[in-house]
Amino acid sequence: MNYKTKLLKQPVRSHPGCKSHYTGTYLTFARRSAALCINKLLTLEPFQQLSREQLEWACDRADDLELPAGTMLIEEGGDPNAFFILLKGRVSMTRQSEGAEMPIGQHEAPAFFGEIPVLTGSPMLISMRTLTDCYFYKINSDDFLTLLHECRDFERSIFQEVARRLRGLESFIRNREKMAALGTLSAGLAHELNNPAAALVRAMRDIAPAIRELERMNLTYGQRNVEPEHTQDWYDARDLGYESILNQKIDTMTLSDREDELLAWLEGYGVKDAWKLTEPLAAAGVEISTLERLTQRWRNDPTELRDQGIRWLALSFDVMMLIKNGLQGAERISDLVHSMKSYSHMDRGVQQFVDVHDGLEDTLKLFSYKLKQGVTVHRKYDRTLPKINVYGSELNQVWTNLIDNAIDAMGDAGTLEIFTCRDGDYIRVEIIDSGAGIPAEIQSRIFEPFFTTKDMDKGSGLGLDVVGRIIRNRHQGVITVTSVPGRTCCTVCLPIPPKN
Repeated sequence: MNYKTKLLKQPVRSHPGCKSHYTGTYLTFARRSAALCINKLLTLEPFQQLSREQLEWACDRADDLELPAGTMLIEEGGDPNAFFILLKGRVSMTRQSEGAEMPIGQHEAPAFFGEIPVLTGSPMLISMRTLTDCYFYKINSDDFLTLLHECRDFERSIFQEVARRLRGLESFIRNREKMAALGTLSAGLAHELNNPAAALVRAMRDIAPAIRELERMNLTYGQRNVEPEHTQDWYDARDLGYESILNQKIDTMTLSDREDELLAWLEGYGVKDAWKLTEPLAAAGVEISTLERLTQRWRNDPTELRDQGIRWLALSFDVMMLIKNGLQGAERISDLVHSMKSYSHMDRGVQQFVDVHDGLEDTLKLFSYKLKQGVTVHRKYDRTLPKINVYGSELNQVWTNLIDNAIDAMGDAGTLEIFTCRDGDYIRVEIIDSGAGIPAEIQSRIFEPFFTTKDMDKGSGLGLDVVGRIIRNRHQGVITVTSVPGRTCCTVCLPIPPKN
């Protein structure tokens, strides 16, 4: 490169609050002029705190960097190596979340970034990629730190921006955590709603043609002017079957044996596709002796009435089973919606008196799709505990994080224990999992913001930080964690309001 050298021969007045150690220093400038570089730096508030000689010193050490659109400038998890000044263009900021790259903001020239990892020495929290053709000044870490320490006003301005950015990043990721928790619960809710909804749809779809066929059978039977006493016998058999179906009086083993017996009798009677009728007749508890009695007068009938009464019974029972299954599906849907509504406390005020067991159970219901995979839940509740005044939806967020972490720690298979009791003036809740445990050397850090034991794309490290803030700051409670291999216990203590 071509350089020109300039000797500063006259003293320069330092900016208030800044030391001056640069007068008489030889400074080198690459291609661009000192005045142009300084003017560009002065577009950023922190650099306005520097004296001219410090600006010249910074320009002397700044490398030009031109990058086309779409270039990765900084990668999440990488080592900090420089402070960047964006003079032209626009860059995006992203962070890995659940395997996906999530956008969290943009910088547009003029701007600076890279100060946080340089100051903390920690890996990069985000990735940055150019959205347009960009032009930067790049100052290496040591030179940036030297400049920072030499000027108190520059340092103060940089740290003010650091604080603002950290608040913004933390707020953004906290919201992401809440949305991730909501997404987890929504996925589980959708999974749980699928089966009862499908059952309800099947019932509604199949009932209409069944009812039309029953009406046709009734019309055909009515044309024979059968005496009322015999018709009543069929009605009585149907009503007894309804009662058996609605009260589920037949156990599984008996049902299987009865189906085999009924199939043999129906085939002997000459019923076509007899296997289609055995399940509803068996579920209704119909005895072979009943069928023999009811069909005795129809055995020699050459018309469809020979076996229509049997089909009428089976179809009536089938309709009742559809209605029952549809009703169970609707009740399950209603129960899940009620749990979600109770979980979110969407129809109540910000604070309310709640039973902690209700929140725990609502959360477990919404996680039932994960628990079914191999997690056994043991509950030991003290139902005499009083209600406490809490932020209901926030407290449920605590149970969500703790239970979800416990399930993940067990690899979706193990034992989850939930224990409640009174501990002096507190309600004590323990959530215990049988997972591998938390290494002793990091247990003291698990409530730190951004600290996580999960893979980089699996967690932001704010779940337990959020839990700690909700318990300590919002509810004046206490949360602790103890862990050994095979047993990790998260203990939450919430104050009981004094009696008036």
